[in-house]
Amino acid sequence: MNPETLTDLDAHALAHAIRQRAVSCREVMQASLARIHRLNPRCNAIVNLRPDDALLAEADARDAELARGGPRGFLHGMPQAIKDTAQVAGLPTTWGSPLLAGNVAAQDSLYVARMKAAGCIVVGKTNMPEFGLGSHTYNPLFGATPNAWDADVSAGGSSGGAAVALAQRLLPLADGSDFMGSLRNPAGWNHVFGLRPSQGRVPGWPRPDLWVAQLGTDGPMARTVRDLAALLQVQAGYDARAPLSLAGPVPDFMPGPAAEVRGLRIAWLGDLGGHLAVEPGILPLCEAALARMQAAGAHVEGAALGFPAAMLWDAWLVWRRALTAAGVAAALKLPGARDRIKPEALWEHDQAQGLSFEHFMQASQVRSSFHQHLLGLFERFDVLALPVAQVWPFPIEQHWPREIAGRRMDTYHRWMEVTLYATFAGLPALSVPAGFHANGRWPMGLQLIGRPQGDAELLRLAAGYEALVGEMLARRPPAPD
Repeated sequence: MNPETLTDLDAHALAHAIRQRAVSCREVMQASLARIHRLNPRCNAIVNLRPDDALLAEADARDAELARGGPRGFLHGMPQAIKDTAQVAGLPTTWGSPLLAGNVAAQDSLYVARMKAAGCIVVGKTNMPEFGLGSHTYNPLFGATPNAWDADVSAGGSSGGAAVALAQRLLPLADGSDFMGSLRNPAGWNHVFGLRPSQGRVPGWPRPDLWVAQLGTDGPMARTVRDLAALLQVQAGYDARAPLSLAGPVPDFMPGPAAEVRGLRIAWLGDLGGHLAVEPGILPLCEAALARMQAAGAHVEGAALGFPAAMLWDAWLVWRRALTAAGVAAALKLPGARDRIKPEALWEHDQAQGLSFEHFMQASQVRSSFHQHLLGLFERFDVLALPVAQVWPFPIEQHWPREIAGRRMDTYHRWMEVTLYATFAGLPALSVPAGFHANGRWPMGLQLIGRPQGDAELLRLAAGYEALVGEMLARRPPAPD
């Protein structure tokens, strides 16, 4: 099979070809490495790439396993680069910080171990912002990752390297993590699908804290909904070492061939009645995507959030500062750290120093009230819809947007406010491609938020939408110059 044809295959097609012995794992790895070596110097999506000979040896071992009996699982022989927040035994876990450049992991993160058990071959890591802060993938260790569609603008983040590697066919699938849109925003800006799973769906282990730090979660990214569901199937499942992981059998996430949107009730929250600053063109594009679903039988209705958005933002700041500060504090113990850490990380840490337990509990009560309020909304609607981002991809040299539609952003992450609602309520949220800016170069995503633990239902909705927009999804980014 032609190497370019191999790297173009989605994960399901590639898995089928490997299982049927139409292509060997070595041939898959050779094709992937050839594309990575050709494009990654300009994409800067994959970092700490492992040596070719070691990867080809692993591919040969996967071929030998197939000859002896069968595949390990869905990912058998597939190249995979892991986001640099997660641990891969023998590879550095840097978080994009020079302070951690030599921080070699002794064990795999749980979801990485599950992906390896399903047969993937880890080729390296994917780039991210320093400490995962801000939805723009740049750091002083590896540099910036440009958008797959326009190298002059941001790829988003913090899973920006994953999204670009996926869009540019360096990888058949990608993983990432999401705290404040870190799977959803780069997926939307690179014209792929990204899912933030329900809280506890993909357990995080090992981690310093297993009880409180639940806003961030790992999850999948893919070019098709079936691939997205299949990777979640591998990553998900209870583990006693993660006590708040979801117990019970893992649902079947795979949408059936007849998935459709007919009869679904969708609440369009838009810009929350003007609360969110949104750049021109984004809301109409998302509304056009919703109109396609409405034409196919979905019921789309404009709706109000019905909860004080300013109160939510204030409570969010408390939670984010408290959780982020702990990680930054650990890094600050390293020699010379304060002079080498990005200003936004120091700001989070320093702002948290005045927080009291009373402040945190008050914010937790607001969060609890919000969750209860959303349960009421889900009595009327099956899914809530919002833009996945408030701005179009911005210039790559800009650290973050200071202004949106004439409104000043008072923090480095205020422009990402649209992503906090699913996170704060622990709900699954999926970014689906909505279309492009009028210039034809900048993708945008529509954010769909599902019921508690409603990951499977959300994936079925996304599959129904996918069936309506095949021509738009078939668009490919230009290869980097």
